[in-house]
Amino acid sequence: MSEPAIDTRSPLRELLSMAAPVVATMTSYTIMQFVDKVMVSRIGPDPIYVGAQGNGGLATFVPISVVMGFMSVVSTYVSQNLGAGKPERSPAYAWAGLWIALAGAVVLLPYAFVLDEIFSWLGHDERSARLSADYGKILIYGAFFSMGARGITQFFFGLHRPKVVLVSGVTGNLVNFGVNYLLIFGNWGFPALGLQGAAIGTVAGTAVEMGIPVAVFLSARYNTQYATRGAWRPDWAKMRDIWRIGWPGAAMFGNEMLCWSIFMVYLVGGFGPAHATAGWIAHQYMMISFMPAIGISVAMTAIVGRYMGMGRPDLAAHRSWLGLKLAMGYMALCAIGFVVLREPLVGFFLQRDTSPEDARILVTMGSRFMIVVATFQLCDAVAMTLSGALRGAGDTVWVGVVTLVLSWALIVGGGVLVVRLFPGLESLGPWLAAAAYIACLSLAVLVRFASGRWKSMRLAGVEARGE
Repeated sequence: MSEPAIDTRSPLRELLSMAAPVVATMTSYTIMQFVDKVMVSRIGPDPIYVGAQGNGGLATFVPISVVMGFMSVVSTYVSQNLGAGKPERSPAYAWAGLWIALAGAVVLLPYAFVLDEIFSWLGHDERSARLSADYGKILIYGAFFSMGARGITQFFFGLHRPKVVLVSGVTGNLVNFGVNYLLIFGNWGFPALGLQGAAIGTVAGTAVEMGIPVAVFLSARYNTQYATRGAWRPDWAKMRDIWRIGWPGAAMFGNEMLCWSIFMVYLVGGFGPAHATAGWIAHQYMMISFMPAIGISVAMTAIVGRYMGMGRPDLAAHRSWLGLKLAMGYMALCAIGFVVLREPLVGFFLQRDTSPEDARILVTMGSRFMIVVATFQLCDAVAMTLSGALRGAGDTVWVGVVTLVLSWALIVGGGVLVVRLFPGLESLGPWLAAAAYIACLSLAVLVRFASGRWKSMRLAGVEARGE
């Protein structure tokens, strides 16, 4: 079984055909997260709910992100086998990802029972800690769906079938919105569960997001074409392959989420609920620029992987630089918008019955955070796009180690240092340290990619076409 060797379309059309559905998928996630935050902000005039949702979600996402980091290389193996003309080898990696997700979900269950103590230990007041923990527990109970969805969607990205993921992502987001509408506010006779209702909506949405691609994966068409039903048993060799090049990504993703959790929950949130809420509002707008760029990064992993499987690193490099230009153009526009519209953007999350003094404080703090976010948009584009390209080539260790070192040195270490040396900056200080981290990381990734060492890499079990 084989696939066409070289894409005959123009490089830009080729890139857009892969990146556009992925970016649309990530954009739908961003929109849903934005709507999610807005709906939560309408629970009551007290701004505590947005901060509690953000804290609970991020603290929960830290361990989940470790497993998701492993899943990201499923696309690497699938795309390189596709480029080598052997796509029938790919389903075994999708199944390996699902088995890893199941094991991860079982291991994570005890974490749900210590969330209350974690938030109390971090110094949050009793009400904020309880709301954050209650939200996070539900996400932990549904962790298999989010991790499994990541694994199976990476199969379709690697196979260059991103429209399947687009349909599942949009449908899952619509389900999330519908369940939120029913359970946050108690519409149509359903109980008004507030923040817990938002968590249930998230789990329901991710269950649908996983279910649709699994159904397509197991369909008669895909089974006939790729024998997807025949590789369901645990394959320890494929799991080892995922572990071998996936552990740096898992460590990088999980560690980065841990550092950002310390940043948002402890360094920023430690100054009080108002600082936490303003920080999460700025973070939500950051996701508007971040998620589509992640989509380009995912597309680069699949495109670079395919060309590496063909034995054409020259084409892989060309497509990577083209993808970087797209990402930088988009994020530059976001940066301009964040600066020019910062006050109305922050004010959008505030209810009319929020006290004028609370509103003034939140808009002032949030606007400062938005300016900082704008300063590192182009650097973020470089780091995300080129790290995705390196992942497609199987070059994961170097980026993982550098990310680990820089995140602890600058996000955490720098954040703590700024708080202690310049307490007058309050929560703005940690944001400045985070900006320094992203700038340094982007430079490191750029240097690594430009060195070209990734061009000679070969994955075990994947022979380039013609070898």
